[in-house]
Amino acid sequence: MTELIDRIVQFRASIPPHVRVIAVTKTVSVEAMRAAYAAGIRDFGENRVQEAEVKRSALADLSDVTWHLIGHLQSNKAKSAIDLFDWIQSVDSLKLAQRLNRLAQEQNRHPQICLQVKLLRDPNKTGFSIEELWEALPQLSELLHLQIRGLMVIPPMGLDEAGTLAVFQQAKALVEKIHQQTGLPLDQLSMGMSDDYALAIQAGATIIRPGRILFGARVQLA
Repeated sequence: MTELIDRIVQFRASIPPHVRVIAVTKTVSVEAMRAAYAAGIRDFGENRVQEAEVKRSALADLSDVTWHLIGHLQSNKAKSAIDLFDWIQSVDSLKLAQRLNRLAQEQNRHPQICLQVKLLRDPNKTGFSIEELWEALPQLSELLHLQIRGLMVIPPMGLDEAGTLAVFQQAKALVEKIHQQTGLPLDQLSMGMSDDYALAIQAGATIIRPGRILFGARVQLA
């Protein structure tokens, strides 16, 4: 694990201090997550509710970790997500946001939320289109048990660097426009993973979500 710790320490040192590094830990072992913690990581991003439940229990002694849901959230897992995660970054519809708000009210919770937006057509991703987002914003602003902090963006696969950067720049412009026109305090822009985090930072990301570059090639947990 020493090599892993050194790699993560070096990576974090290369990232501007204002950018939050969320280590994506899908299929990553609890032992590797403890090594990441030893290297200074305090934010873990999980794609699945059930996997996060097991890991959070195993890492309960790490009381200063912030847990982020970054994968698609099915409506029937929303209650568990409210219980498990401090941030839900993949809120991809008004209907889901409204359900989360009701559950958060019942549980007296106020989770931090990012709205997942599709800036280009992509059949492999869920998320608000730009038009859907603008239409939903008045109702989203009424969900008082959700702290809507910003946007999450995943570019379509197959874009070159120029195309990826353009998507990230568009996301930056969109979050600024929403703030200016609605007053919603959107101050977070979650974008950039192992292959494109540098472009995301260049465009104004405040949160990046690296996984493979920290932990190596993904393997299936036994």
